Amino acid sequence: MIDLTMVPAIAGVALAGGLIGLDRTAAGQFMISQPIVAAPLVGWLLGDASAGLVIGAMLELIWVLDMPVGSFVPADATVSAVTATAVAVLTCPNGVPRSVLGFSILLSAGTVPFTMMADTFVRSWNSRLVDRLNAAVGGDAARSLTRAHLTGLGMFYLKSVALYVLLLPAGLAAAALFLRSPSAVKSAMELFLKLIPLLGAALVVRRLSISSRDPFLLTGFIAAGLATLVLPLHPGMVVALTIVTGWLGVRYHEHRP
Repeated sequence: MIDLTMVPAIAGVALAGGLIGLDRTAAGQFMISQPIVAAPLVGWLLGDASAGLVIGAMLELIWVLDMPVGSFVPADATVSAVTATAVAVLTCPNGVPRSVLGFSILLSAGTVPFTMMADTFVRSWNSRLVDRLNAAVGGDAARSLTRAHLTGLGMFYLKSVALYVLLLPAGLAAAALFLRSPSAVKSAMELFLKLIPLLGAALVVRRLSISSRDPFLLTGFIAAGLATLVLPLHPGMVVALTIVTGWLGVRYHEHRP
């Protein structure tokens, strides 16, 4: 369970996560906020970059095509990645088992409604700053513009910090309960971790919808993924099986009368 020794770590993750989250839309946009970067970075700060790399890669597959374009407010993948990594590493500081990795990733899905509501609220609040700028004239306009920019950045930062302060203790408590669950539940989480790449690939293919060949290429990937659950295949064999199965499907489609 949570003890006082975790408080500095939670505070550090909240402060660092808030800075990383600014890169998402408010400032910079150097892609540091992407799960594949943010999760290993937080994992490294907590002493386990490898756990962060696994979590970041899995979540990147799922949300790689969700972009904050126009009025669409996507799930805050940065908060999910940072929260999942911190929960996993703080729960198992001496090495994160695959079951806890899977549980942490699944747990991050529960953060989506909260992050979207918080993001929508902050964007709505920041939009009011425009009305204040329109009322300013002369020299006050320049100072008002500076204050508006800084205030907007501060709101985005405080939003992320507040989310971490709320979500991290809840996640750690849930992870502690998970460690006490039956072995069958832990085995299910290990299987879930193995199947996430298939889910991510399916989401990407479904959203891109490039051509009619996609179903065959996806079939090859699924066949290779399922084979790894049954046969102890080398990763190179998985790649080869994916290519061959997808190529045969495409060839069949091209020569079908």
